[in-house]
Amino acid sequence: MPRDTLTADQIVNAAIELLDADGIEGLNMRALGKRLDSAATAVYWHVKSKDNLVRLVTDRVWGELELPEPTTATDWRIAAAAMATDLYGLFIRHPWLVQVFATHLVYGDSKARHDDHSLGLYEAAGFTSTQADQAVATVFTYVLGNASGAAATASLTRRLQNDATAEQFEEAMAQAQAIGLRYPYLRARLETPAGTTYAAAPERTFEFGLQALLDGLHRELTQ
Repeated sequence: MPRDTLTADQIVNAAIELLDADGIEGLNMRALGKRLDSAATAVYWHVKSKDNLVRLVTDRVWGELELPEPTTATDWRIAAAAMATDLYGLFIRHPWLVQVFATHLVYGDSKARHDDHSLGLYEAAGFTSTQADQAVATVFTYVLGNASGAAATASLTRRLQNDATAEQFEEAMAQAQAIGLRYPYLRARLETPAGTTYAAAPERTFEFGLQALLDGLHRELTQ
């Protein structure tokens, strides 16, 4: 695709597809140009740099998030939980986002709109501006931390395309299980009929932790 017919939107859309398939380590201008049937130089002409492209794609997917409004002053928790759950879903759909936050400065209109709405939600509920800042940061960190497991799994799955790597992984997991069996509380879980995998999180762990976190914020508000 010639430079003059290639658009920034086409590049961003193709980059998101490439990132979803191959992760941040698979994003480069040559691979992107091949996906677009264009020269890497044409891609560079539109987005200037890989860092700028990452910023553009991150803000594009951030626009997928909904911004719910609480209908009353007392149901801020419903809206806060909905936003946190939606954000968690975004990280699961696009696990490369977790890597982006570790390596890039993330900013843009969609991100700013989401952050502003989050702060407004907590301040409307009665939190001071400082408390709202702390609440937003705490909830975001919780969501990002939970999503890191899914991101690691996605990255590992790509590596396991190599049979030798798969064998090494299975060997490492067997060793982890054997070590876990030496300790009573781990052994009790590993020997259950369900056959719990070492380090696997129980079902609904995210929901449990989120509600516990919001309980704590609610107590802060009502003190």
